[in-house]
Amino acid sequence: MKKYILTGTLAALLTLGGLSVPALAGPEDVVVENAWSRASIGMNRPGAAYMTIRNTGDEPVTLIGLTTPLAMMPEIHETKTNAEGVSSMSPAGEIVIAPGESIALEPGGLHAMLMRLQEPMTEGDTFPLTLLFDDGGEVTVEVPILGIAARGPED
Repeated sequence: MKKYILTGTLAALLTLGGLSVPALAGPEDVVVENAWSRASIGMNRPGAAYMTIRNTGDEPVTLIGLTTPLAMMPEIHETKTNAEGVSSMSPAGEIVIAPGESIALEPGGLHAMLMRLQEPMTEGDTFPLTLLFDDGGEVTVEVPILGIAARGPED
């Protein structure tokens, strides 16, 4: 009799425990579109990458970082302009993308800043950029390097 009671109790605890596990959006819920970057002048100045990141899942996803072999310090930065018209950039921190929503990494706003380049960004080349999410998920996109005067992925 004790054996059945303990088994029933254990089953009830496991069932309740399973119900309390938070739902996590995985990398399969993240779609990256229109990735592009501009060629650099040497390696002394940072590069940048742009794209649209869309959450197709039912739960929010939180972008917490980037990694690429092209740069030792890749970060999401945000450009802000004050009342005097002076622009500045700073790290954006974590970015939450709601279900069904997207964020644009674009010139003049949020963008992937590629600091401490390991090689020049050469027009016609590509590089891998991995997006890191708070649930441990990763999404890697191959980013094409366009001309130095490019204004978007269609250039």
